[in-house]
Amino acid sequence: MATKVFKRKLYEQMLRWKADRDGETALLIQGARRVGKSTLAEEFAKNEYESYLMIDFTEASVEVKNLFKDISDLDNLFFSLQVHYNTKLTPRKSCIIFDEVQDCPLARQAIRKLVKDHRYDYIETGSLISIKKNIKDIRIPSEETRITLYPMDYEEFRAALGDSVSIELLREAFEAKRPLGDGVVRKLMRDFRYYMIVGGMPKAVATLIETNNLESVDAVKREIIELYADDFRKIDPTGRATRFFYAIPGQLSRNASRYQVSGVIENEKNERIAELLQDMEDSKVVLFSHHADNPSVGLSLHENINQYKMFVNDTGLFVTMAFWDTGMTEHGIYQKLLSDKLPADLGYVFENVVAQILTASGNKLYYHTWQSETSNHLYEVDFLLSRGSKLWPLEVKSSGYKSHKSLDLFCQKYSAWVSNRYLIYTKDRRKDHETTLLPVFMTMFL
Repeated sequence: MATKVFKRKLYEQMLRWKADRDGETALLIQGARRVGKSTLAEEFAKNEYESYLMIDFTEASVEVKNLFKDISDLDNLFFSLQVHYNTKLTPRKSCIIFDEVQDCPLARQAIRKLVKDHRYDYIETGSLISIKKNIKDIRIPSEETRITLYPMDYEEFRAALGDSVSIELLREAFEAKRPLGDGVVRKLMRDFRYYMIVGGMPKAVATLIETNNLESVDAVKREIIELYADDFRKIDPTGRATRFFYAIPGQLSRNASRYQVSGVIENEKNERIAELLQDMEDSKVVLFSHHADNPSVGLSLHENINQYKMFVNDTGLFVTMAFWDTGMTEHGIYQKLLSDKLPADLGYVFENVVAQILTASGNKLYYHTWQSETSNHLYEVDFLLSRGSKLWPLEVKSSGYKSHKSLDLFCQKYSAWVSNRYLIYTKDRRKDHETTLLPVFMTMFL
């Protein structure tokens, strides 16, 4: 199947980089594997330059890689690359792409000199975890502008399906604080459930468009999940990282106040796995939400590194992982998910998709729990957003919404800090005293 090119929002950031930096820095696009980094880089170079050449270091010959061992003669380097890739480069009008740059650390080290030369623009792509593991004995260039590409968000997903209208209409309704009507919400929730099931991995979305077959989509997602699991085995041959990864849906479904390492691997000390968890976070495959011990302004100052929840970077992958033991997520399960008739509490699925939406919008994830003063009950606010000098607490529900005691108590306890409060759910926008009840597909506007 030919690579399908989808419109990505990050393209606008790349345009700003090109205009503002004018070759003073290279652009490093980092992110998890299979999110579309290479496709985006090549599409940008194709559209915005007279010519470009792309060096895929996973496939580049030894001869090409060896060119970067000695870059004292840049004229010879550029001549050799043009001959090898049969591409004419024009100063200040051409771009060179270092694809999967982690597989040639010397090429990344060369960026400093290449940028200073200022003949061409440079775009690098790579997985952050791989980049970090391949920097031994090289000098890391400071002449890089870094941006992160995540799986396609809901707006990009709708655009891929040919819908260029609904998101803008939703934005207008959100800004006007206007209800949509129950019939409209039902239609929009079904659309959103498609996104929850398929996710934002470009190949999964392309498969949906080409086949309209959710089982075919599921097969693609399983390939990506297994690829990620293999990557985790490479950074941790003991298999712990892989087990932590596969355990994420089960951990969230327990509705515990934190990810329980002991529930996955017994007798494992937190300090022994701290580096491993950092590697998992750096991979961008896993999203971490840390507990804010004192939820006041400056959440990062009160971040508890030992108390956290883990989410999967893509809602489609998460759903497949949640039903992993079936061997193939059956069409019937998908249909029940779409029609909201699956006899299971799907709160954890909604929590994961909200985590993904908030991350893609540039938010760092935090949550807060506290003990009841009169019982052993533990209250929890699912997400905390810092907005200026105020906090926006969010509670996520997949069903009942008439009770939101945790949210109410939190807002009472920290009233000096709270401005807006939201309950994210599956029905129309409405107000319940001070709480705004917001359909989950509007989370992107917060």
